Amino acid sequence: MTEHSTPALDVTDLTVVFPTDDGPAVSVDALSFSLRPGETLGIVGESGSGKSVTSLAIMGLLPKAAKVAGSIRLAGDELIGLKEDALREVRGNRIAMIFQDALAALNPVLTVGEQLAEAVRVHRRGCSAVELRTRSVELLDLVGIPSPQQRVDQYPHEFSGGMRQRIMIAMSIANDPDVLIADEPTTALDVTVQAQVLDVLRRVQERTGSAMLLITHDLGVVAGLADRVLVMYGGRLVEQAAVEPIFYDTAHPYTLGLLDSMPRLDRSSDGSALYSIPGTAPAATTVTPGCRFAPRCAYAIEGICDAAPVPISQVAHDHAARCLRIDEVRMMRRGGAA
Repeated sequence: MTEHSTPALDVTDLTVVFPTDDGPAVSVDALSFSLRPGETLGIVGESGSGKSVTSLAIMGLLPKAAKVAGSIRLAGDELIGLKEDALREVRGNRIAMIFQDALAALNPVLTVGEQLAEAVRVHRRGCSAVELRTRSVELLDLVGIPSPQQRVDQYPHEFSGGMRQRIMIAMSIANDPDVLIADEPTTALDVTVQAQVLDVLRRVQERTGSAMLLITHDLGVVAGLADRVLVMYGGRLVEQAAVEPIFYDTAHPYTLGLLDSMPRLDRSSDGSALYSIPGTAPAATTVTPGCRFAPRCAYAIEGICDAAPVPISQVAHDHAARCLRIDEVRMMRRGGAA
């Protein structure tokens, strides 16, 4: 990864609000981050933390009822406010997305070759049928599909779950996008297939040079693929750092809870139950003046943490957290980390 003056993706104060019968649901609240060319940024958090809504907002795929504010810049070009025709020119070309449910995303009545060709033809209208087929075979070969010349004419149901996920990756990189968004790319896959899909993503990124936004709840996936990690809770950024500080110099209690919830081989033989963070994540309609994690946090100070907005504090270079007790959390992590 090399340094560039202009980020591949720059998100500033992104806020997404949905109207509901119970009042406004704030799914993403003033989220800011940047993604450098060639870099992989992992966004992690529990279900409902705002990860997927963030990715859909970037792609311009939210329903019309959603109110989106802030700024999303793709290589300096603002995406919020673009007309649908202009967004279609960007989607699948300069920025693309790998959806988590490959079977639902692929058309069951078209061959994978036809679907790959369509992804190319939309943005390269002058391509001939022979060129489109050749490109489809190349893409299948790039993501590790065996015998691509024959399998290009098969239908999605003739592929395994892992192979369908590879086809989704092939479709997303059909036009060599600058930014690739992978939304839970290994969901519902067994561990061996997960490793294969992650290896495909790694090789594809090396080949294309794309920046990648990796959305997942699995910190193990992040450890193996990401350069930096952004932790979200209740629609807000709570911690952001390079991979190593997130794991070994944790600064936010929520991140610490996620790490403690991971299965570990050195703890599997003592018969103890797997740790889980007590309580549940707040509803998007819940309005709290202070830290949203305070009701579940062992470090929370009543009347302080829950009384006023908690600012983001700089922990170290390129490491920040939204917490008032960063020093205590870091001390606890250093004492418990293997």
